[in-house]
Amino acid sequence: MARGPERGRRAASAVPVPSPAARAPAKPQPARRGSEPPAKVRIVGGDWKRTPLAVVDAPGLRPTPDRVRETLFNWLGQRLDGWRCLDLYAGTGALGLEAASRGAAKVVLVERDARAAAALRAARERLDAEAVEVVQGDAATYLSNARDRFDLVFLDPPFGSAELERVLPRLAAVLAPGAAVYVEADRPLAPEAPPLSAVPGLAAHRADKAGQVHYHLLLLTPPAPGA
Repeated sequence: MARGPERGRRAASAVPVPSPAARAPAKPQPARRGSEPPAKVRIVGGDWKRTPLAVVDAPGLRPTPDRVRETLFNWLGQRLDGWRCLDLYAGTGALGLEAASRGAAKVVLVERDARAAAALRAARERLDAEAVEVVQGDAATYLSNARDRFDLVFLDPPFGSAELERVLPRLAAVLAPGAAVYVEADRPLAPEAPPLSAVPGLAAHRADKAGQVHYHLLLLTPPAPGA
């Protein structure tokens, strides 16, 4: 192709020829999945501080962010020595293993997904976490058969599901007197309204928001005298 007209002669009009790359059809691009979960999360405090935890590719798995856990355990007082804890949607184990790292005497991790449960068992072995029990199964089924009482229950189900409505009516049977209940949701929740009102005696203690995550700490109050 001529780079410009020569002196005294009219340049012929040039038709650009597309390159082979331009002629080839564009390759389809994979659909973007939105907010991807991190490859790893870490324990933020206690005996296993900074220990990474693997995040498996499981449906609905959404690890609680580090800064949310930092806030939660500030509310709880940092150490949980002697507490009995239940994590009903354990996922990576970030909440339950955080509790064990801070001295909890017993932590039960309930997880339905087989790959996530296997990762939890591997983390328990790697940490030599004797206080931690991993249960592969359904949260509501576990509550229906449980005989233990817990001082702290974590409820972090997949957003957009009806899991809170399923499990909360069964929760009262496993709460110790004065127990704390931590709930994550995609909307703010009030203890006096469904679904939290399914557990009599739950009172709001603290609540906050980080991005799309609304998180709540509730305390089980004793019934009034004569009630």
